Amino acid sequence: MGSVALLLLVCSSWLVSMAAAAPGPPIRAVNLGGWLVTEGWIMPSLFDNIPNKDLLDGTQLQIKSTTQNRYLVVDQGGASAILADRIQASSWETFRLWRINETTFNFRVYGGQFWGVDSNGALVATATTPGPSETFQIVRRDSDKTRVRIRAPTGLFLQAKTMASVTADRAGEYTDWSDNDPSVFLVNNVGNLYGEYQICNGCGIARATQVLRSHWDTFITEDDFKFIALSGLNAVRIPVGWWIASDPNPPLPFVGGSLQALDNAFRWARNYNIGVIVDLHAAPGSQNPYDHSATRDGSQEWGTTDANIAQTVQVIEFLVSRYANNTALLAVELLNEPLAPGTTLPS
Repeated sequence: MGSVALLLLVCSSWLVSMAAAAPGPPIRAVNLGGWLVTEGWIMPSLFDNIPNKDLLDGTQLQIKSTTQNRYLVVDQGGASAILADRIQASSWETFRLWRINETTFNFRVYGGQFWGVDSNGALVATATTPGPSETFQIVRRDSDKTRVRIRAPTGLFLQAKTMASVTADRAGEYTDWSDNDPSVFLVNNVGNLYGEYQICNGCGIARATQVLRSHWDTFITEDDFKFIALSGLNAVRIPVGWWIASDPNPPLPFVGGSLQALDNAFRWARNYNIGVIVDLHAAPGSQNPYDHSATRDGSQEWGTTDANIAQTVQVIEFLVSRYANNTALLAVELLNEPLAPGTTLPS
């Protein structure tokens, strides 16, 4: 596909493919949100049994040294040292979590780099891709979850002994958790994401598969399609994520099974003469910073590379080829809510 045609495709709002037996206008549709793409505000109970569910991917933390009474900040916004000298917290003082497990994390700074420890033991943010050397453990006080210590990859705890630097050089497990201990920090949670990435990575593949397949089997059923038809509506809009094209073995952390649920929806729709609008709600790289785009940490990376645009087109082609001859297909929505100016597509 040529670049002009590709840009026309991804910048359109809708691709309408009217099937011969699909309902005609006027279309009266209901959105089946929160079914095949997780939106935590719709079903918060899906997250109930995740340990440390307040520390999922994309959680935004502002971290304050108890000793210095100052917030940690990445100097110049990124690619620099972490200091402990800010009275107030804003964007440079806010760190986004990438969750490894319930207690270990990568910390992403404003500029996109990740925390690490340099050869002198100082906390810095220079790595553009996280690995073991950028993985830290959060140890929370049992009686006060906002009071924490942070263990560096070296095994030593971080300390803010001065405002000019934060260092990984505190040995030993003991602390009295007082403000006089420079290895004690206060964390302020200023934002959370509760989307598909968070539930899959927070639960792990085995548990996420169990939780989501149970949800897909019960949240929307054939009885709902019967009710929709009896209520005078003639169409449904079904949000799906880009990983559906790789079902049953999508890339981690996503889990398989949503494609079968979508197939079921088409069968139920035909039974009750309901049209189906398939909505690509989450694109590779995330087309907006919201949890319903399945973003990991609120970063909007869709459209910044040709690769994720091409992958988006492949997902659309997969959906069209799978359902084009199904008489229930009413339309395929190319992409839900791409947010400008967060992409670098040429005008």
